[in-house]
Amino acid sequence: MRKWQPCFSMEITPVLADITTIEVDAIVNAANAALQGGGGVDGAIHRAAGPELARAGRALAPCPPGMARTTPAFRLDPPVRFVIHTVGPVWARHAPDEADRLLASCYRASLAEADRVGARRVAFPAISTGVYGFPPDRAAPLAVAALRAATTEVEQSVLVAFDEATLRRYEVALADEPGGRR
Repeated sequence: MRKWQPCFSMEITPVLADITTIEVDAIVNAANAALQGGGGVDGAIHRAAGPELARAGRALAPCPPGMARTTPAFRLDPPVRFVIHTVGPVWARHAPDEADRLLASCYRASLAEADRVGARRVAFPAISTGVYGFPPDRAAPLAVAALRAATTEVEQSVLVAFDEATLRRYEVALADEPGGRR
């Protein structure tokens, strides 16, 4: 049995892409509490993984904001083996500080799930910045800071942007972080 060794130098890579096409061990899904698919990235992941994903999600639901649950990747192309579902905060339902805490918790909980299942390369969407209304300019630095502060065995986190503006936000957040390394 391999001894747990935390990774203190996780690589964080921003990319502009369709998250369902990224070659990683696990894809993080910006899920709803029922883990049943919806719009945006959640719908795209559910369509790509097939109906088995919704069935597996039902068995793990509900998932509260800031937490994460893991299912197999089903029909997603290898090397993707897992979908890590995390429920971000709905901006209008929380005070800003509480929303920030919950969003950071999504990233930490997702990394903890990745560690639990042995995923070393993980792709993250811009959690909560779509219909959940979290301000994207606030979310990007929070995501980067949460990933940088994590003690994990994950070797690479890929921040998947769905548009050029989100990609730029990630790049700025990474450049502004202490150490500024990508």
